[in-house]
Amino acid sequence: MTGRFYSIYETHDHLIMEDKTKSGLEVRERYFDAKYGTDCDSGIVYDGGGTGYKVGIRWYFRKITFNLDQIVKLGEDLDERYNAIREMTCPDD
Repeated sequence: MTGRFYSIYETHDHLIMEDKTKSGLEVRERYFDAKYGTDCDSGIVYDGGGTGYKVGIRWYFRKITFNLDQIVKLGEDLDERYNAIREMTCPDD
């Protein structure tokens, strides 16, 4: 399953949602992401002033707790957020 800005794939125990905009970003740590209620790989992105921000790269949803429909909804929300940012920053694209 894939959207414009996310991919969902499956392992034996997990459904994994990956943010495509973070492709190639080095994983710095895995932590519990309270927003999604699951473990997350994170990396750091830097703004023009050199300030670093921790960002999620992929989330590991346990199949015993989450189903595919729930993860697809989260992916669609991610798509909506990035599309809104794109409209604000590149309205003519």
